[in-house]
Amino acid sequence: MTMRDAAEHDAPEGFGARVRKALAWRWGSQLVAQFITWGSTIMVVRLLEPSDYGLFAMSQVIVTALHFLNGWSFASSLIQADRVGDREIGQVFALLLLTNGLLAAAQLALAPIVADYYGQPEVGRLLRVQALIFLAIPFTALPTALLARRLEFRSQGIANLVSAAVAATTALALAWYGFGVWALIYAPIAGIAVRAVIMSIAARLWVRPVFDLRGARRMIGFGGALTLCQLFWIIQSQSDIFIAGRVFSVYELGLYSEALFLTLIVTGRFIPPLNDVAFPAYAELHKAGRSLGPYFERTMQSVLLVVTPIYIGLALTAPEAILVVFGEKWTGMAPIVSGLAIVMPLMAVQIICSPTCTATGKEGIYLATSIAGAILFAGSFFIGVQFGAQGLVRAWWVAAPLLLIFTLALTLPQIDLPLRRLVVAAAPPVLACLAMVGVVGGLRLALPAEIGPVATLALLGTAGAATYAGMLYLVWPDIVRQSIAMIRRTPADPLPTAAATPAPAGRTRDAAE
Repeated sequence: MTMRDAAEHDAPEGFGARVRKALAWRWGSQLVAQFITWGSTIMVVRLLEPSDYGLFAMSQVIVTALHFLNGWSFASSLIQADRVGDREIGQVFALLLLTNGLLAAAQLALAPIVADYYGQPEVGRLLRVQALIFLAIPFTALPTALLARRLEFRSQGIANLVSAAVAATTALALAWYGFGVWALIYAPIAGIAVRAVIMSIAARLWVRPVFDLRGARRMIGFGGALTLCQLFWIIQSQSDIFIAGRVFSVYELGLYSEALFLTLIVTGRFIPPLNDVAFPAYAELHKAGRSLGPYFERTMQSVLLVVTPIYIGLALTAPEAILVVFGEKWTGMAPIVSGLAIVMPLMAVQIICSPTCTATGKEGIYLATSIAGAILFAGSFFIGVQFGAQGLVRAWWVAAPLLLIFTLALTLPQIDLPLRRLVVAAAPPVLACLAMVGVVGGLRLALPAEIGPVATLALLGTAGAATYAGMLYLVWPDIVRQSIAMIRRTPADPLPTAAATPAPAGRTRDAAE
């Protein structure tokens, strides 16, 4: 049965059950996998030095840039297509093999050039080994698309859990035995290799590549458009490290890159898995003739209800949180974390806009916002880097709001959603967080300094969480009840929203994830 057939014949309850099950597996497995990764990361950070993360960040500019060009969008074209046969799957497989082979070769060629640019020979050696990542991409991208097309995420969830455990164990073992920055290199390679094997088996990927690309114009056009968008996303997401790499010391760059990684955990780790479900769900709804406006409105509110208190809470407690979790040698990144966390809720909303465009065939909007993001962020970073790490933080403050305004101006008319409704939906989490800021700020002033960072963090965190939850419950009880009902709803119940919290690929610590 094609996706069009499913959209027309599947009962609302059946569609809701499939989406809820997909969300449960994709997001739930990511949540567990992330806790595994966090546990390992905290221990690895304590074992390694900021300079190790500085070297790693330098190499990641190239790895991440090439990773975004890996042809995953060709596989995504299978999700949007009405009908898919063995020939189309074989053609996508061939495109993935060719693309990633060329990218691996390009990274090998660029390695000495990048090392010379930074003045760090070790970066060249890191890049040569990391080229192995591209060999596994075809065996993860294609199975992922085939399973996502059917909203089947159980196998992906299992693959995520196993690969996360393998990568975390590898990183911790190598860091413990003194491998330094190489612990950060071999861990993702081990993880993605395991994931490729599991996904290929789960999707029964026994297809041969078809290098005869006649008739593949649609998938090449769709994939090419998204790849072009990713090219501009590369500029937006990597220009800060690329620019700062020649200005900051390795130690300073390590502090900034690790602070950025910490603040992007939610938008880069938890939102993208939900977007993996949202894209096929939105595409199916669109083919059934349904408006995406109400779904996007509920999606945005759900995202903000979760991410806003996390980020504002992090901004308020960063000095104690960094000292307690990462140790004294990392306290220099606390003001960077505080500044970046403030703007991250805006980035979360920015991220969830793209599925509505790509699922409805409006790739031009995604391209326009990607170009705008590249110009705004790269330009802001170029100016801000002159003022150190805090200059880059303020560049985020300028670029992120401007990009979100531009994106919403293009996106909302396409899904028939008035801006007023979006503002009303965003009001509860925003106002509840403002109350949290007042309570936590007042409590910090009242607490004696001698109680220590652990007690301070515990008291501030508890007070902030209680204030946020209490404010929502007292002022917007309907939203609380709806959220609880959504969690408790059985698979047989109708789903009021197509997808609770989608998002496209975010910026991550390593390309393998």
